[in-house]
Amino acid sequence: MNAPLTYILAIESSCDDTAVAVLQNDKILANVVATQHVHENWGGVVPELASRAHLQNIVPTVELALQQAKISKHQLNAIAYTKGPGLLGSLLVGGTFAKAFSLALSVPLIEVHHMQAHILAHFINNGQPVPRFPFLCLTVSGGHTQIVKVNSYLSLEIMGETNDDAAGEAFDKVAKILGLPYPGGPMVDKLAQTGNPDKFIFPEPKAAAYDFSFSGLKTSFLYLVNREMSKNSQFVEQNKVDLCASIQHAIVSILVKKVLLAADNGNIKDIALAGGVSANTLLRSTFQDLSNKGYNVFIPPFEYCTDNAAMIGITAYFKFLEHQFSDVSSPSLARFPLSEIN
Repeated sequence: MNAPLTYILAIESSCDDTAVAVLQNDKILANVVATQHVHENWGGVVPELASRAHLQNIVPTVELALQQAKISKHQLNAIAYTKGPGLLGSLLVGGTFAKAFSLALSVPLIEVHHMQAHILAHFINNGQPVPRFPFLCLTVSGGHTQIVKVNSYLSLEIMGETNDDAAGEAFDKVAKILGLPYPGGPMVDKLAQTGNPDKFIFPEPKAAAYDFSFSGLKTSFLYLVNREMSKNSQFVEQNKVDLCASIQHAIVSILVKKVLLAADNGNIKDIALAGGVSANTLLRSTFQDLSNKGYNVFIPPFEYCTDNAAMIGITAYFKFLEHQFSDVSSPSLARFPLSEIN
C-alpha cells in the first residue's frame, strides 16, 4: 500500500546559507540555496551580517522553492526548520518564519537537529542504496566530529566525538595559517590534490576510544610553519601544496582509523559519511576504498554534504510519520548536543 502524499517545506538557516526545500514524502521536489557572499570580505562568517542576509533571503527563497516544486503553499502538510545547533541569530530567522508560516497555514511544525539531518540525508529517495540499521555514521563538519551509531531513523547513539576542535575547524585554521582565502577548507583540499602527502609528518593526537582531538595537530602544524618561516621566508609559498596534502592526509587518517575501530568492535559493516567535510576529496576516496575491505560504504551526493534544506526535510518526514510535532514556543538553540534529541 502506497503511503499518502505528504508535502513538507523545510528551512535550513543555521549558518550563512538560506536554504529551502520541498519534499513529497521522501522525494525532493525543490532544493534551493541562497548563498551569502558578503563573508568573503571578512575571512569568515560574521554572525550579524548572516542574520541580516537571512532576513533578506528567506521570503524569495521560499517562493522560489514552491515555484520549482510546482505546488501551492496550501498543499503543504507541515513546515520544518533547523532548531539548532548554529548561529543563534541565523537560527531565529528561519525558526521564526517557519513558526509563522505553520500558524498561517494551520499545519504542524517540526523542529530538526542539524546534525541528525546530515545523517538522515542518506535516506533521501534519489535511487541510491541506503544503509541498513544499525550502521555507523562519521559526521564531520566545521563544528562537529562524531561517530554515531544509527539504530533507526530517530534513534541515534554517540560513540565518540571530538574533545576540542572539529575536523572542519582544523582545516579552516590550517588555511588561515597558510593565508588562504575563505572558505579555507575547500582551498586546502584543492591545493592538496597536487601535493605530496608524505612530505611532512605530523603526530597523531591521543584521544580515548572513539574520540578525536585536532587541537594539538593544528598546533603542531603552526609550530612547523613558524619554525621553517624563521629560516626561509618563502617556505609557505614553496611548500604550500605539500603542506596542504600532508595535513589533510593526517586528518583523514585519524578520522578513518577511528570509525573503523568502532565498526570492527561493534561488528558493523555498514558505515556512512555525513557533514560538510564529507565533501573533501581525500576523505571521500579513502572512505570509498573501504568497500574493497568488506564494508558497505555510503557517501551522500555533494549537494547533500554541505548545509541544505533537503536533509532537514527528510528528517522532518520521518518525524511527521511518528507525529513528532513541535510547538511555536520551542526555542532555537545555538548549542544543541545530539544526545538531547532522544
